[in-house]
Amino acid sequence: MKRNWIIIALLFLALPMMAQNREPQVVDKVVAVVGKNIILQSDIENQYIQYRLQGMAEGTGQEVRTRILEDLMLQKLMLNQAEMDSITVTDDQVETQMDQRIRYFVSRLGSQEKMEEQFGKSMSEIKDEVRHAVKDQMLQEQVQMKIMDNVVVTPKEVRSFYNDIPKDSLPTIQPSYEIVQIVKRPPVSIDEKLMVKDRLYQIRKRILDGESSFSTMAVLYSEDPGSARQGGELGFAGKGVYATEFENVAFNLRDGEISDVVETQFGFHIIQLIERKGETINCRHILLTAKVPVEALERAQNQLDSVARLIRNGDMTFEEACKKYSDDDSKSNGGYLTNAGTGGNWLSMQDLQELENSYPEYKNLAFVISRLEVGELSDPVPMTTNENNDAFRLVMVKRKTEAHQANLKDDYSLIQNWAMGQKRQEAIGKWVKDKAAKAYIRLDDTYKNNNFYYDWNFQ
Repeated sequence: MKRNWIIIALLFLALPMMAQNREPQVVDKVVAVVGKNIILQSDIENQYIQYRLQGMAEGTGQEVRTRILEDLMLQKLMLNQAEMDSITVTDDQVETQMDQRIRYFVSRLGSQEKMEEQFGKSMSEIKDEVRHAVKDQMLQEQVQMKIMDNVVVTPKEVRSFYNDIPKDSLPTIQPSYEIVQIVKRPPVSIDEKLMVKDRLYQIRKRILDGESSFSTMAVLYSEDPGSARQGGELGFAGKGVYATEFENVAFNLRDGEISDVVETQFGFHIIQLIERKGETINCRHILLTAKVPVEALERAQNQLDSVARLIRNGDMTFEEACKKYSDDDSKSNGGYLTNAGTGGNWLSMQDLQELENSYPEYKNLAFVISRLEVGELSDPVPMTTNENNDAFRLVMVKRKTEAHQANLKDDYSLIQNWAMGQKRQEAIGKWVKDKAAKAYIRLDDTYKNNNFYYDWNFQ
């Protein structure tokens, strides 16, 4: 039975389990005790239902339930160890994590009201139920970090791992690309910036005059899609989360106070402090962005047309043109796009499609790349920067790997990650065997003869 080295994490901790369903309820009972922590049959059944709904329940029902039970036991064993090692997390840390996850889930559902409808509970009730789960997960993560602290994999171990894989079991690696770009970011005019600032000052004045609330104006006018639907609320966060200019103002506001207009790389904001807890704050903001004039975008497109002709005619190499003309930070490394997931330069179509959901600069890039041959230069294509500004770029596929069976020469970093995963899994196994022998663990007889992955030393 193949397993990940970390515990199976829920997309949103306990929230999916709180959603109402029409499955028949089982008669509840305690099926396992790990230290001071118990696992109920209902805990297993709730997760099993979710796995089925998400298409994750591979294997027989009993096999899936056994995997779920073992994951829950691993979580409880880590909590038991956290208590023994006096590992703690602060209330402020828990609140920050919880609010970030609540915001994410609200954004997925579309609104706070839809979230409350989905789970049949008020937001305060949802937070009360999630708070404990968030704290437990944070404690488990700290225990995991201690277990993995000294786990490394050597080149020799990578080769040995690869050689141990049966040749007919080596996976097929999909085509990957090394992509380079030259970006022109036309500047936003001073007049446009002044116009946006004036709009924000008018919004601020209407709020201060009592014509409307900050949250209502955020819903109506803010251009931050992640917070506008929540009335601009960002949730609790400590320093280091927001842009420096934003934090310098937000952390110096009094409760309820509204800031002047603040400029960051993302645009212009007004900020209202909702509440302060220790070293964290919860605030609202309204974001407006200054748009690049159409004339400036046309000039950028024409400039890149000229650059493309120089490259195609052989008057300048791509590298020379990138260094001379690109406005993007990537020009320092030859214009290569970086895979935000691996840190390397190779990107598969799946990578591009996944990154498109998180980073504006990757939007539509997969479509452009699919139409290019290796060494072929695109025409100027419109793009959105990570700061949500309009721009144009030239794109070229520098190298491409065809679909192939995994091998050390072409896929060393990928195989290294697999080897590291196995070694981490082995570290977890050794840790479980050691700690389970010292902890009080009791298992219901209905599960004792099941096939568990780790050695739990059941009595």
